[in-house]
Amino acid sequence: MLGKHQAAYEQFYHSTHENDHLDSKTELLVGLAAAMAMNCQPCTRYYLHQAKQAGITKGEVTDVTAKVMAVAAGQKKLQMQEVLQHYKIDLERFEG
Repeated sequence: MLGKHQAAYEQFYHSTHENDHLDSKTELLVGLAAAMAMNCQPCTRYYLHQAKQAGITKGEVTDVTAKVMAVAAGQKKLQMQEVLQHYKIDLERFEG
């Protein structure tokens, strides 16, 4: 028997597959991107399997992968800028 929190999560998760605005292909690609961004390997595997069954192409998967990579790289760039600003570090004059 599932605990009440697990049951509530299951109900919530399943409700996210009942979209009023996204078609099934878009839902799978968004799910894949979210799984990759959250570094959830079981979720990424699930969405890749579902994408293949839905006829999503390798090109579509690689476009999603590239977008996730770009967002992750942007976040790391911003993180570095915030550290440099916060600690008043000038990389132009950076010496060991």
